[in-house]
Amino acid sequence: MAKPHPALPHGTLDLLVLRTLVRGANHGYGILLRVHETSNNLLRIEEGSLYPALHRLETTGLLKAEWRISDNNRRAKYYSLTTKGRRQLADEQRKWEQVAEGVARVLQFA
Repeated sequence: MAKPHPALPHGTLDLLVLRTLVRGANHGYGILLRVHETSNNLLRIEEGSLYPALHRLETTGLLKAEWRISDNNRRAKYYSLTTKGRRQLADEQRKWEQVAEGVARVLQFA
């Protein structure tokens, strides 16, 4: 029986997308695979959530996009971080680490 994937807390998807793109430009499906692989199969992003998030991040100036040919010779939209996106990632990552530390302390000492 397959292990269920936990739902992502609100706001986590943007953080995961931004962090994944630190390594360089990638298309939507590549982002999905990278999150799945680096989380050791614990996290899964649904396409129906990812593509609206990518559009929102592009609209707000955190990502830029360009059409390219993918490894399998198909036309795909590749996303990359902007300077604004890198700053946002640093802020969001810092906030996430503080929340995670707080939750870990409560779980350990409460």
